Amino acid sequence: MSTFAPWKVLHIELSEGIPTLTAEPKYQGIYVVFWWYGIPLGHQEILAEQLPMPALSLCNLVVQTITPTVGCHLLDHGFKAPLPVISENPSRDKPVNFHALITLQQPLKLLQERCSQPVSNSVSVVVCTRNRPQQLAQCLRSLQNLSQPPQQILVVDNAPSDDATRQLVAQMPGIQYVLEPRPGLSVARNTGIHHSTGNIIAFTDDDVIVHPDWSARLQQGFENPKVMAVTGLVLPGELETEAQVFFEKTFGGFSQGYRVLTFDSQFFDEMKHRGVPVWRIGAGANMAFRRKVFELVGDFDERLGAGASGCSEDSELWYRILAEGWLCRYEPASVVYHYHRSDLDGLKQQMYQYMRGHVAALLVQFARYQHWGNLRRLFVALPKYYTRQFLSGLLNGFKSFNKMLLAQVLGCFSGVKFYLQHRYFTKVIIK
Repeated sequence: MSTFAPWKVLHIELSEGIPTLTAEPKYQGIYVVFWWYGIPLGHQEILAEQLPMPALSLCNLVVQTITPTVGCHLLDHGFKAPLPVISENPSRDKPVNFHALITLQQPLKLLQERCSQPVSNSVSVVVCTRNRPQQLAQCLRSLQNLSQPPQQILVVDNAPSDDATRQLVAQMPGIQYVLEPRPGLSVARNTGIHHSTGNIIAFTDDDVIVHPDWSARLQQGFENPKVMAVTGLVLPGELETEAQVFFEKTFGGFSQGYRVLTFDSQFFDEMKHRGVPVWRIGAGANMAFRRKVFELVGDFDERLGAGASGCSEDSELWYRILAEGWLCRYEPASVVYHYHRSDLDGLKQQMYQYMRGHVAALLVQFARYQHWGNLRRLFVALPKYYTRQFLSGLLNGFKSFNKMLLAQVLGCFSGVKFYLQHRYFTKVIIK
């Protein structure tokens, strides 16, 4: 009998006050995300046995959670405020007035101003999809509700088996449909690039819902002219199944945290001997590029990605951007909500594809730049990691975990085989 219980995903807008948290029936806890005027500042996992949690206790937890993020956002303003002390004893039944309780008001105001800067770049949004019209529909509805509508929303229908996606898009005004009969996510993304008209080309997936300020916040990440790619925060849309919780908690999900990060030549050079961890830059479900970067370093490598190697077409492009001396930026104020695979078999296949694509990308990167750290990661770091994980899993009896690990290891071997079969295919279009 399974003992699994889901997690309740809860979003709290701090500017509206802090409530008392109560236990949710059937949930093992609450995955709560803290926001300030639509800006994500951090999250906490609160177990059911910690509930109910009075507003005062939650407020102290909020302060501890968000202060590092606020400080990171505002380093340019000299933010060095200590953790505030909360001394009031508010009623347990009423929300705490966040403004009156903490001394972060001025830094938060500066953060709000920073994230409200106007943007002028024209944006094309590209969504690549294949045979998932129901998921695509909710994604497109969220794109239609963006606070700053993009110049263009483009759906690339990749080798569909029926006409359902075309019919869906025909019913949604302001969205452009393009059919790409050749299968492969990189093929579809390159088609999207060639049909786009904006100076910034943003990509998201059909299994996400975007935050209303998503595209505007992505654009703000391009303030530095050397930044060629910007990624954003990916939060779980729900944690209702064992597979979804497994992916988010055991494998870390897609989130890269709540602090702004800039990836530059120093980062690249310092990590090159070990294999540059470009996967830390973000996720393909939430990314954007300057149009001209595709002229500088080429399009997506069509050997990589879903429908080909399985994954890592996005991180391989980030690798090229950094290798050529440009910058990538992680902008967590730009948010999408991702709906992870809901079943364990689907997750196991996803893990297989991820590692297959990752290994193929390591070999592509080595072939292109002769950076030996890629081979070190493949032949030294990954074997050590999986050996430790298997031993730990066997000792603790994590049967599902071991099955996932086996899928990943098999994916690694398949990635080597895939690369050897496709190593002479070098379609990376450079204009």
